[in-house]
Amino acid sequence: MSAPGQPLLSRPRAIPHLRWWIGGLLFASTVINYIDRQTLALLAPFLTQDYHWTHTDYANLLISFRIAYALGQTACGRFIDRVGTRRGLSISVLWYSFVSIATSLASGFRSFAAFRFLLGAGESANWPGATKAVSEWFPRHERALASALFDSGSSIGGAIAPFIIFANLLSLGMATGICDPGTARVLVAVCLASNLLPATRASAHHRGGAHDDSCGDRV
Repeated sequence: MSAPGQPLLSRPRAIPHLRWWIGGLLFASTVINYIDRQTLALLAPFLTQDYHWTHTDYANLLISFRIAYALGQTACGRFIDRVGTRRGLSISVLWYSFVSIATSLASGFRSFAAFRFLLGAGESANWPGATKAVSEWFPRHERALASALFDSGSSIGGAIAPFIIFANLLSLGMATGICDPGTARVLVAVCLASNLLPATRASAHHRGGAHDDSCGDRV
């Protein structure tokens, strides 16, 4: 009981259907992830002309991303297992957000290749992190739907990327076309790092965001 004259401590306000808010964040992260991937391909005709790249140069830029992505998935999966879903995904989104923004500073093939490698390394955490989040926050009978929700972001991101990138290219120039949408990425990272994605399943119960069968496997 509280001492006389001291205010009663109220429980934190519950977030209704918290796990679906988490699913929405994973969807947004995947959409942004795939917009990033399409940027180089969509701007390639302009970049190859401006920087005098050959077809081999362009292919090597794509390869640098793929190598980092392939190696990064295993490393990032292990990293997320160690530090937790919230912290791991937040670091990942912030990482590739700043790398993508910094890509506008690239001045030639080598700097572009370095930025694409770093981008692939950061974005490779999206699938291990999102899959882990689904297993932690959704009951078995909802996991297929939750996985479909965040995975659909890959198709939607790829579909809307040309409209976003070319609109920015025409209105704001090449640098913005390369690095956009940096603000949206940072916003997603802040939401992931906030209490909207609790650090543990126990904290979700305190907030009313999970019910008896909404958490991960029970042995």
